[in-house]
Amino acid sequence: MIKVVGLGPGSVEALTIGTLEALKNSNNVYFRTDKHPNIDHLKRIGIEFKSYDYVYEKSSNFDEVYEFIAKNLLDNYKMCGELVYAVPGNPFKGEKSVEILVKLCEEEGIDVDILPAVSFVDAMVESLKVDPFDGLKIIDSFDIKNQILDKRVGIIVAQVYNRFIASEVKLALLEYYKDETEIYFVRAAGIKEVESIRKIKIYELDRQEDIDHLTSLYIPKNSEATKDFYDLLDIMNTLRGENGCPWDKEQTHSSLKKCLIEECYEVLEAIDEEDDDKIIEELGDVLLQVVFHAQIGKEDGYFNVNDVIQGICTKLIQRHPHVFGEIIVGNSSEVLVNWDKIKKIEKGFDKYTDELKHVPKNLPALMRADKVQKKAAKVGFDWNDVKPAMNKVIEELNEIKQVYKTQNKEKITGEIGDLIFSSVNIARLLDIDPELALNYTIDKFINRFEYIEKSALKDGKKLEEMSLNEMDKLWEESKTK
Repeated sequence: MIKVVGLGPGSVEALTIGTLEALKNSNNVYFRTDKHPNIDHLKRIGIEFKSYDYVYEKSSNFDEVYEFIAKNLLDNYKMCGELVYAVPGNPFKGEKSVEILVKLCEEEGIDVDILPAVSFVDAMVESLKVDPFDGLKIIDSFDIKNQILDKRVGIIVAQVYNRFIASEVKLALLEYYKDETEIYFVRAAGIKEVESIRKIKIYELDRQEDIDHLTSLYIPKNSEATKDFYDLLDIMNTLRGENGCPWDKEQTHSSLKKCLIEECYEVLEAIDEEDDDKIIEELGDVLLQVVFHAQIGKEDGYFNVNDVIQGICTKLIQRHPHVFGEIIVGNSSEVLVNWDKIKKIEKGFDKYTDELKHVPKNLPALMRADKVQKKAAKVGFDWNDVKPAMNKVIEELNEIKQVYKTQNKEKITGEIGDLIFSSVNIARLLDIDPELALNYTIDKFINRFEYIEKSALKDGKKLEEMSLNEMDKLWEESKTK
């Protein structure tokens, strides 16, 4: 049998009787490290052991260290038939080597006996007088970049071994907390002779002189931090609540449709202006719309924001088998081909027409036309050259000439639609975004119209008093300006 014991946080009093008996009664004792305050005491009472400290010096990362230790322990057990493995603190709190060892033993049917021990967490909460039941999260400093920080619970950051790690931890914390936020710097928790607990500001973390393998941090619950997603959900819940905003409480999915469209277009405008502050603001407005709809869904009992997040996460994973699966792609074009294939399966499309019908009718008409044409082109329903498309525009214009003097509004509407649709075809074949092209022309029109008005005012004239010929003359003049 392999016995795994913990050496406690560092004080002799924290060593359990079970741990001492296991160490005394084995001839094959291995310590993960001899850098522990209880080592001198154990040597004095005659405990002999081998340490794995040498592994740290020759390995490039901690994962390699823990893998080697676990496998080496297993090899030694197979030769000796029994051994004791001792780790700092508690074997099941922050001990990756123990986790790997247990898994290997399970695979090979080897019994592992893990003795309970006092952990550094026990010493931390005791020294800080913190109740873990009030909310406590424990993070390994080496894994902090993969963790979600939450100001709603107290956070312990363990194994802040040196200034380099402290600097990495500081940078990770500053992405969420304020640089002036006060945290507790804790060294040698539970070891009365050397224990040090003091408040510092986050930006001061890597400037501490006594950082070593006994260093941990504690960030109290409700510490000052940036607003996060849950704050937004709480605010939205309040606005829609009993004492919330009358306007917000009146809104429905339908009444908010226009707001969502407007906010999206404001993001596009901010992007065109290359204004980062404005992009942040407008993206926030779009996110608000998403949360607004999720809140309404929650109140109606049909869905909530977690369903929205679950849906998009599932879709992204399914639509990227070249990232999350075993599909191999050579370029982005192949990615799009796979995307369309997967989408057809998801939506249950049996015919190509299903894809055309699936293009949302609420899209701006030019954008919808462009998308429908592109989908039709994928099956070869397209011209190979732009010239026939240009001829088609002339043909459609002539058809308008034939009907525009009639009173048949439906026929005129159809022919004008045909002309615009044909113009979109030309833009698509020339790889021009029709929305972008039309907006460019609209802006150009506004600028030239502004020139006409300014010129008129300069001459003491009002636009409504000018003839079309006068205005047209200024229009032509504006082209040269």
